[in-house]
Formats: sequence, structure tokens, C-alpha cells
Amino acid sequence: MKNKIKLYGFNNLTKTLSFNIYDICYTRDDSERLAYVEYIDQEYNSERLTKILEEVAKIINAKILNVASQDYEPQGASVTIMIAEEEIRKGEKCDLVTHLNKSHLTVHTYPETHPDNNVSTFRVDIDVSTCGEISPLKALNTLIESFDSDIIIMDYRIRGFTRDLGGMKHYLDHNINSIQDFINKEILDNYTTYDVNLAHTNIFHTKMMLNKFILDNYLFKIDAETLSENEKEFIKQEINQEMVEIYYGMNIPKMK
Repeated sequence: MKNKIKLYGFNNLTKTLSFNIYDICYTRDDSERLAYVEYIDQEYNSERLTKILEEVAKIINAKILNVASQDYEPQGASVTIMIAEEEIRKGEKCDLVTHLNKSHLTVHTYPETHPDNNVSTFRVDIDVSTCGEISPLKALNTLIESFDSDIIIMDYRIRGFTRDLGGMKHYLDHNINSIQDFINKEILDNYTTYDVNLAHTNIFHTKMMLNKFILDNYLFKIDAETLSENEKEFIKQEINQEMVEIYYGMNIPKMK
């Protein structure tokens, strides 16, 4: 909307940005798989995840109401932060409950390995749900850069409506054609991207897969210079298959 519309009451549009971020790693045996999971648990523990979400809240200019975090056994962590658009004043307990129901930041981590597969993955699920004028899209670049993002799958949805002074409903309060419009070009240049945008229903979907392959970035406790050319090629094929399967959401038979 080009002109600022005067609303009747509170802007109760709900905007939710959800995405999965995947980090891919080549692990040769059980000891390396275990070491990778331990590394991920230390690198992305609940304390660090909390700091990331606190930075997101700062970027979108949201006020933090409550923080709950948990590290899990044998692996994984989660953090939930309740936010509000404005400072909560005395006597606004009912409004506080409304804000808690509609505005929150969450992150959950899922390190994953399999004994029959040399590729391990680390998935982060993030939800930024806001109401009012707060826009979760402002935090996109920070979230992408906060993790080793080989694959990124994002969904953005605007729900509900708000009314102007004349009683007319408005189902959108900002311009958007694609989630990509809000990602820095320097980041997009590193990825192959794919969109499915249903603008008439305010649903936007974007997939991103890293297109610059540096073998050392996918090795755990291995130096690429110590590998033969055949080993390098085999690992590249394993990593590429894992990334393509996640990107397209389907299993692909391996070449024999």
C-alpha cells in the first residue's frame, strides 16, 4: 500500500515467516558422526540460539516479554521468545495475552545421522510470527547468515485482515512479490533459487540451494588435500545427492 492508511483499532494482520535451514557434512564412520553431532550441539546450544533470536527481536523492533530455552538429550535444542510490538503498560494484561498468542520467535535444532549413510545433516526450524506493523522479513538476512546455510526452505504467510476508519478490510499492509525481494543480492548470488508464490492468497514460498561448492566446507576432521581424486569425486557426488534430494523434497536413486 503506497499511502499510509488510518486503521480502526489495532493492526491484527498476522505475518509468519517459517523456514528450515540445512547444513550438510560428510562423516565417514560412527566416530565422525558422533563427533559431528557433539560439535553441532556445542556450536548451536540454547544459549547461542537465544542470542540469535534476541538479535532478531532487535532488528524487527519487537519487545521481548519472555524467553524459554532447553537443551535436549541426546542432542538438539530449542528456544521460544514471546514478543510484543510495544512496551506493555500497567493495566494491559488482556492485551499482553493477545500478544503472547500472536507474536513469538521459535527455533528448534535437529542434528541427524544414519549408520548406513556417510552424509550427516543439521536442520534448524525457525518461526517468526508477528502481528501489528512488525515485519519478520526484516530479519531474513541475519537469520540466513547466522547458520551454515546449504539449503534454505522458506514460507511466508499473511493471515487475517485489518480495517480502515471506513470499515473496509485490508488483507495486506506491505508490498511483496517474493521472499527473495527481502534478501540481499550478495546472499542470493550464492544460491540457486526456486519460488512458488500464491499472491492472491498471501502465501509465498522460496527454496535456496548453495551453488558454490567448496569441498573442505563439507568435510569433518578431513583435509581435502589428503584425499585421492576418486575419493573427492565420490564425496562430491554424495553431498550433491543429499542437497538435491532435500531441495526437491524427494529421494533419488543413486547411480551405479
